[in-house]
Amino acid sequence: MCGIVGILGNHEVAPQLVEALKRLEYRGYDSAGIATVNDAGTLDRRRAVGKLVNLSDRLVHEPLTGRAGIGHTRWATHGPATEGNAHPHRHGPVAVVHNGIIENFRDLRADLAQAGITPQTDTDTETVALLTGHHMAQGMCPVEAARATLARLHGAFALAFLFDGDGDLMIAARKGSPLAVGHGEGEMFVGSDAIALAPFTDRITYLEDGDHAIITRAGVEIYDAQGRRANRDMVRIDVGATAIDKGGYRHFMAKEIAEQPAVLGDVLNHYVKNGRIVLPESVSFADVDRVLLVGCGTAHLAGHVAKYWFEQIAGLPCDIDIASEFRYREPPLSDRSWAIFVSQSGETADTLAALHYAQGKVAKTLGVVNVGTSAIARESDIALPTLAGIEVCVASSKAFTCQLAVLAVLALKAAADRGRIDAAALAAHLDDLRAIPGLLNQALAVADDCRALAGWLSEAQDVLYLGRGALYPVALEGALKLKELSYIHAEGYASGELKHGPIALIDRNVPVVVLAPRDTLFEKTVSNMQEVMARHGKVLLISDADGITEAGEGTRATLTMPMGGGAFQPILYAVPMQYLAYYTAVAKGTDVDQPRNLAKSVTVE
Repeated sequence: MCGIVGILGNHEVAPQLVEALKRLEYRGYDSAGIATVNDAGTLDRRRAVGKLVNLSDRLVHEPLTGRAGIGHTRWATHGPATEGNAHPHRHGPVAVVHNGIIENFRDLRADLAQAGITPQTDTDTETVALLTGHHMAQGMCPVEAARATLARLHGAFALAFLFDGDGDLMIAARKGSPLAVGHGEGEMFVGSDAIALAPFTDRITYLEDGDHAIITRAGVEIYDAQGRRANRDMVRIDVGATAIDKGGYRHFMAKEIAEQPAVLGDVLNHYVKNGRIVLPESVSFADVDRVLLVGCGTAHLAGHVAKYWFEQIAGLPCDIDIASEFRYREPPLSDRSWAIFVSQSGETADTLAALHYAQGKVAKTLGVVNVGTSAIARESDIALPTLAGIEVCVASSKAFTCQLAVLAVLALKAAADRGRIDAAALAAHLDDLRAIPGLLNQALAVADDCRALAGWLSEAQDVLYLGRGALYPVALEGALKLKELSYIHAEGYASGELKHGPIALIDRNVPVVVLAPRDTLFEKTVSNMQEVMARHGKVLLISDADGITEAGEGTRATLTMPMGGGAFQPILYAVPMQYLAYYTAVAKGTDVDQPRNLAKSVTVE
């Protein structure tokens, strides 16, 4: 969600802060601001609502000088997107930027009111500045005041403090939300992730949960949740891997859709070598009695697809859970079960909380993540990278299909470990899986047809998506993508559920997207499609050539998909879901890469 950057540098930091914040735009935001301490020791700030260009414009007319500063992009939680609610928040000699939610801010406000201190904003974050400033007014030094404040905060947060009169001090703290410290030559940096820090340094230290850091240009001292000095490893990041550009495409999403054949190839080359599945030795499903798949949004839907693979191919019972519900329903967990947590960022607050709930209750936890240094990767018993590379568009595309590929490999490993398939059957499934990148490349050819259909879809008030079997979750993903990007109401349904209620929605103004590869469920799906057409519903049929020939008559339009892929066809059918949403959004003129109200990395509950 929000983006944080901090610099203790040797040059004017205002331009650097803005450029670093631009690299965090992909997280989603609705206002931005920076604060600096100039060479005279004066703390000042500038804030603006909307895109970073508005902040840049303000800085032209009201510049800030100084070689120490903090910056922030805010995604509104407490209080609307206004300049007053934008970060940094300041009270007296302290300015603060914050990602997360301070859950006890109302109690803290009540205590501060006893001292005659009144908030000026709607935000929970301002309370941090108010409390720290209050401690300093009572005679505490900045470090003591920040520590006293941190001790009273409940909730999830990443924080960076800057102080009037001291251009060589920054304090950073992390509980639940990610935060990293970057090491330079006589300079130090703080950022929400390595992407923000990549232009400045390739040496990164990730703060652990409960850590706080005292940072000067000479270096950093890190303390753990108990206040003890802590040694955290410094890692080197691949700066090239953090490069962000559109590669000639109009939007990041278009680029990321087109990258899928290549990144899927990388995934399969990593996990399948010489006809063998390559996973850590500890990944053996021989004694596992159940698998739990937990995630949010698109990651949850990847788990939903994988449920079919684990149960149909491996014969392994599989539960899927929305991470935000998992721990609150207090599911009984078995010490013979494995829990798999799926997250693009590896920092998703709800998924991380679900991981914490499962630890010690299941035999093993696995993280399927795109960021190998993330909290979920570090805290899982086994971390399996999805190798999608940086995904900038808020709506996931290549991360989704890479998650599916890793989960497919796991399902095949489970089937082999449990003796559900022999060597020949495993080889056949691996052949189907290895064919996916080439078939994906063919599937990209539907782009022009999707563009041609976008005008029709963009005029709709509601759109339904139907699928059966493992294509049902892909229908859910298609509806989610359309909602995310175009703001059109859309719903995905299992085709057989149509007559149990949703058919009441059908009329000639409701487009119905039907996913129906020519498989064992094809005839049943087509029967459901005919029920739609009999009620004047306008159908977009997505199938292979044989399916289009058999069932395409009378439909509003068709999209022809490549044949092949076996059980792993759902990966292919993600492509038209992505392109339909993308081109519909383009037709409507919405912000494709940064849809309203959404954030790439949801690090608050």
